[in-house]
Parts: sequence; structure tokens; C-alpha cells
Amino acid sequence: MKEFWIYTGLRFLLFVGSLALIIGVWFLLDDSVPILWAIVLAFVLSGVGSYFLLNGPRDAFARRVETRAERMSAKIEELRAKEDADDA
Repeated sequence: MKEFWIYTGLRFLLFVGSLALIIGVWFLLDDSVPILWAIVLAFVLSGVGSYFLLNGPRDAFARRVETRAERMSAKIEELRAKEDADDA
């Protein structure tokens, strides 16, 4: 689950950085910042940014999930085969 926490942490940092950037630029252009719009824009910016910047951690997380799912499927098949052998 290490890959999950790394990816989640990087996504969070990217969102916080995007939010800080948007608020900072908005303050340079205007005296007040509508926080709801800043959050919405930060979500969009961090989402697009994570698609390009976090490809490596996302792939590592996906490989980890796939490996774990394959192990669980193999274990279920093993138990099913054992149960069928016991019934025979």
C-alpha cells in the first residue's frame, strides 16, 4: 500500500500547490478571491497536472493493485479446486 500513499500524497501536494498558485495570481489581479472558484480551478489544474506529472507513481500503484488482484484470484481458484476435490 506504499504506492497508494505516495500517489495520494503527491496528488494532495499538487492540489495545494495549484490552490496557492491560483490564489496568489488572483490576489495580484484583484483584491478579493472567491475561494469556491479558486478551489474549483485548483481541482481542474491539479487534475490535468497529475495526468502528466504523476504518470510514474500512478503506474506503480496500478501494477501493485493488479499483482494483488492476481494473487487473490489464484488463491480463490486454489480454494475452489480444493473444495471440488474434497466433494468428489
